[in-house]
Amino acid sequence: MNAPITLLLTLLAGYLLGSIPSGWLAGRWLKGIDLREHGSGSTGATNVLREVGKGPALVVFLVDVLKGAAAVLLAKTLLPPLALGAATDWWVVASGLAALAGHSWSIWLGGKGGKAVATGLGMLLGLVPLVGLACFGIFLTVLSVSRIVSLSSVLAALSLPLLMLGSFAAEGSGLRPAYLLLALLTTALVLWRHRSNIQRLLAGSEPKLGAARQVDP
Repeated sequence: MNAPITLLLTLLAGYLLGSIPSGWLAGRWLKGIDLREHGSGSTGATNVLREVGKGPALVVFLVDVLKGAAAVLLAKTLLPPLALGAATDWWVVASGLAALAGHSWSIWLGGKGGKAVATGLGMLLGLVPLVGLACFGIFLTVLSVSRIVSLSSVLAALSLPLLMLGSFAAEGSGLRPAYLLLALLTTALVLWRHRSNIQRLLAGSEPKLGAARQVDP
């Protein structure tokens, strides 16, 4: 298989992995509902938690994490033999971003989906595991204090570029522009997908986890 076809298939695989509608399937199979028409309208794990239950929400969260990790790990496996040199980083990053796009705008759900937090975590775990774990730690810490999922997601996303820069310094590997760009784009995507949540946070009206209405990350 020649290089252009491999690159194209890697990007396509990333998008299709990300677009697997795990939350929508949980709602449809277990409750006979379309999550796009219930709660926040998101197909992410928090809306599954509210509308379907804790067990299904955990499974959806794990599947969404695996989608992001699988996209990056697949690219890491397929691309090195192409001898792309420094460009390999950029193509691996592109595959991760394709997974995020697939999760947020799934082809199977008419361009709808979740807000890319769990899939973004998986992508980071596949790319730079320590950065992914650090982001998840920030998310859990903020959530334990605030009980607000969206606030936890936003603060974890904002910390990502700094954590990525810190990882370069810790490894002594020098700046990896593709990875830094990925961190910045991921932060921008999460903030964009949470723009309505941010408005409610600023207004003091964003509900807490376990309240009657919880907005999905």
